[in-house]
Amino acid sequence: MRTGIFGVAILVAAAPALAAPADQEWRTYGHDYGETRHSPLSQITPANVARLKPVWTFHMRPADVTGKFAASENTPIVVDGVMFVSTPYGRVLALDAETGKERWAYHVPGGDQPATRGVAWWPGGGGLAPRIVFGTRAGLMIALDAKTGAPASGFGADGVIDLKSPRVMQGFEHAYFGVTSAPVIYRNLVITGSRTQEIPAKGASGQVRAFDVRTGREVWHFNGVPQPGEKFHGTWDGDSWEKRSGVNVWVGLSLDAKRGIAYLPFGAPTFDQYGGDRKGPSLFSNSLVAVDAATGKYLWHFQAVHQDLWDYDLPLTTLVDVKKGGRTIPAIAVMSKASLLFLLDRVTGKPIFDIREVPVPTDTDLVGESPSSTQPMSVTPPLGRTSFKMSELANLAPQQTEGCNRIIRDMNIVDGSFFQPQRADSGVARFPGSWGGVDWSHASFDPATGYYIVNSTDMASPQVMKREADGTYNLRDGYQWFWDKVSHMPCQVPPWGSLYAVNVNTGQVVWRHNLGVTDGLANPDTGRPNMGGPITTAGGLIFIGSTDDRRLRAFDTKTGKELWSVKVPASLYGTPLTWRGKSGRQYVGGVFTGGFWGDPAGADDVIAFALPEEK
Repeated sequence: MRTGIFGVAILVAAAPALAAPADQEWRTYGHDYGETRHSPLSQITPANVARLKPVWTFHMRPADVTGKFAASENTPIVVDGVMFVSTPYGRVLALDAETGKERWAYHVPGGDQPATRGVAWWPGGGGLAPRIVFGTRAGLMIALDAKTGAPASGFGADGVIDLKSPRVMQGFEHAYFGVTSAPVIYRNLVITGSRTQEIPAKGASGQVRAFDVRTGREVWHFNGVPQPGEKFHGTWDGDSWEKRSGVNVWVGLSLDAKRGIAYLPFGAPTFDQYGGDRKGPSLFSNSLVAVDAATGKYLWHFQAVHQDLWDYDLPLTTLVDVKKGGRTIPAIAVMSKASLLFLLDRVTGKPIFDIREVPVPTDTDLVGESPSSTQPMSVTPPLGRTSFKMSELANLAPQQTEGCNRIIRDMNIVDGSFFQPQRADSGVARFPGSWGGVDWSHASFDPATGYYIVNSTDMASPQVMKREADGTYNLRDGYQWFWDKVSHMPCQVPPWGSLYAVNVNTGQVVWRHNLGVTDGLANPDTGRPNMGGPITTAGGLIFIGSTDDRRLRAFDTKTGKELWSVKVPASLYGTPLTWRGKSGRQYVGGVFTGGFWGDPAGADDVIAFALPEEK
C-alpha cells in the first residue's frame, strides 16, 4: 500500500463533519441503479473547477508484484466514507475515501481477477452485516463483509459460488465464461450478467441470473436465447438456437427500483460477424429486455439491431425523464455500438420519438449470408461517423499516410456505408467499428437540463472475411483498427472522438465538441479515440477521462465548453466518480492505468482531486 500525489481522483469542498446522505456518495457503479451517473453535489462549479488539485493517490499494485502495470476499467464506489475498488492485481480494496489509506484488502483465490469494472454494495438486513459483492473473470461470485473484507458467512461456500453451472456451460466445460461488470442489487437479490466467447458459435449461455445475496441460492434466470417452450423461441431459424453462445449482458444492467423493473441490454450472438447460421430476428440478440426484477418475468423488449453482423452490442442503458406533451414520461435511453439513440417509455417499451425501419445495404459475397434489409433508426442523428469514402483519407503526417495506405492496400479497402455487410473479396473500413461509436462506457443524464451526455469514437474496423475449410467464416488476419499503429492517428479526417449532449425532451443534439487532442500536431484539436464514460453534477459540470491523451477534463454541461484539463500519469478508461466526504468536501476521483487503444498500461493510480481547503 502506497499513497502519494497521483492515483484515484478526488474532488473536495467544505461542510460540517456529518455522514454524507446516500445520494451524495457514489454507492453504485453508476451512482444509482438507474445508471444516470449524475450527482446532486454542487460545491465544484464552472467558476472554481480550474482550482482543482490532486489530494491523494493510492497505488494499487502490491509491493510484491513486479513487471508491467495492468490495465483497469474500474469505477470505485463510495459508501459511508469508504471507497471500494476492484483492481487488476487480483484484489478488492477498501480505502478511506478522504485520505486514500487502505483499510483492508481481499485477495481473490486461485490467481483469479475481480470483475474489471466494479463491485456492488448490499446494505445488510435480518441480522446480517453489509456486504460487497462482485463477479470474477473466471466465473465466480464472491461476497465479503464490507467492514472487514472477510468472506461473507452463509453465502455459498466460504463466501464464493461458482457461476459455471452445467446449465450455463451447455456441455462446453472449457468454454470461456466470466464476469466483467458490477452486478445490481435489488432488495435481497444480486443480479448479474456475464461475458462469453466471441467465437465459435457454440459455447456457454449468456443467461442473466439473480441470486439471494444472503445465501448465494439462485432465485431466477432469464435466457437471452429463448429455449423450447419459451416465448420467442420461434424467432430462431431451425436449430440455430441450440447451445448458441453470446446474447449475453456483459456491460451490466440498469434498474428502476421504484417499479421493480430490471433492464437487460443483450449483445450479439456468436459468431457476431457472420449470420448465415442464424438467419432471422434471433431474439433477444441486440435487444433491451425489461423483466420483473423480483422474478425475472419477461415484460417487453426492443431490438436495436437486426441480424447483427458487426458486433454492435448494446451498452449499459440509462434511466431518464422526458418532458413531452405537457407530461413527464419515465423513459430509458438505449444505444448500440452503431451510435443510434432510442428513447423508450421504460414502463411499456413504446418509442417516445418515431422509430423508422430504414433500408440498408444487403450486398455480400458470403455464402449463406442473408442480411436484414432494414435497420431501426431514430429521430436523433447518429452520434458518430457511419460511413467512409476514400476521398476522406487524412494526410496530416507522413507516418500516418504511410501506415494508412498500407492497410488500404493489404485489406483491399473500398468505400463503405452504414450497416454494410462483410465481404470476402474486399475490405470495408466500417464505421462505427466493433468498439463503437459508443461502447460499454455508458452515458450520464443531467435532470436539470434534460441533457443526455455521451462520448463517441470515430474509429473503423478494417475487416475482410475468409472461409474456413469447414465452410464457416472468420475474420481474416490483419488490422484491428483503421489507424497508423505507430503515430496512433486514425486514417480518416477528424474528428476522431466527440462528446455529445442530446436533449431528451426533443431527441436532438444540442452540442458536440471534439474530445481529446493529438499532441504534436500543428492543430491538435482532433478529438481522440476514447473508452470510458462521463459523469455530471448539479454544479453544472461534466467530468470525463476516456481519451488516450492522458487527461482528465471538466466541461460546462450547458455549453460543452472545456473548462479544465489536467495531465495524469495514465489515461482513465473507466468512469470518474464524485462524492462528499464526512468533512463536507466534494471529491472527484477515478482509476488511472491506461491500457487501451494501443496506449500501454503505465500506472496503477487511484487519484483524488479537490478544491483547496478554506483557511
